[in-house]
Amino acid sequence: MMELIVVEREASGVAVVTINRPKSLNSLTRSMMVDLAQAFKALDKDETVGAIVIAGRGRAFCSGVDLTSAEEVFKGDVKDDDSNPVYQMEQCRKPIIGAINGFVVTAGFEIALACDLLVAGRDAKFIDTHARFGIFPSWGLSQKLSRIIGLSRAREVSLTGTPITAEMAEKWGLVNHVVDNGEVLKKAKQVAEAILKNNRDMVLRYKSVINDGFKLDLGHALALEKERAYSYYDGMTKEQFAKMQEFISSRSSKTSSKL
Repeated sequence: MMELIVVEREASGVAVVTINRPKSLNSLTRSMMVDLAQAFKALDKDETVGAIVIAGRGRAFCSGVDLTSAEEVFKGDVKDDDSNPVYQMEQCRKPIIGAINGFVVTAGFEIALACDLLVAGRDAKFIDTHARFGIFPSWGLSQKLSRIIGLSRAREVSLTGTPITAEMAEKWGLVNHVVDNGEVLKKAKQVAEAILKNNRDMVLRYKSVINDGFKLDLGHALALEKERAYSYYDGMTKEQFAKMQEFISSRSSKTSSKL
């Protein structure tokens, strides 16, 4: 049988997770949701992996939940964090880059919003169909989207089912890069590899403080940053400070990454 969630680890330290059900526009069955959640849980623990790219094969990134098995997916299972891919992505310490091609619909939209960065093809379309089909959002779309694109825009997108094009998504700050459709995965890997050129421990810490601080008001977020900075430096030995200085000196002559 064809593997529906494919995980490939590259020598560079980038792992690529592919939703592989192209004939169904990568719609998710219950078992696929479990496998996707477990893939991120495993990659988080894998010390050889420094960054993760998630993509969809074919004409869609993910067209949402396979509604032929809606009851199996929704009734009670939304409470199960172990089989919830969005929850596992949010718990993942590694940076996650979404390689967004084609349709990104409802649950697929929520998976995209769980990524740290998004690279989209020019034909990408983000669509929220919760209201259309009578599905209550449970993976965060109703709360996250408004925090990214603004409350009024999010209301229109979700209450009317209006698609967000790649051009609009870039303009509104939803995606980081828009590229030709055939270049999406390549660009996403380039972003991941640029991240991996930095101090891996600090990348994990930095992602955490950005994401955790964003949930707070500015005053508490600034206090969180100070608290973690003090804890980080207090825990460093003289040898670690020396290695930091050595690393900085070795990097000063190298050119910066180009994205």
